[in-house]
Amino acid sequence: MNAAVGDRLLVHGHIVGERDRSGVITEVQGPEGEPPYMVRFDDGHTGLVFPGPDAVVVHK
Repeated sequence: MNAAVGDRLLVHGHIVGERDRSGVITEVQGPEGEPPYMVRFDDGHTGLVFPGPDAVVVHK
């Protein structure tokens, strides 16, 4: 998985009824666009994310 600042991260809910979460990648900490990513989620929460198989990067 590779990303750049400004790309969006979409994390699919993995429990029935759980909503998907999405946000803007504000910092890429891994080499060559690899995780971890600092993400500002749409709900205002900011966090360091190590995306799993339930995550997708949407390039800008």
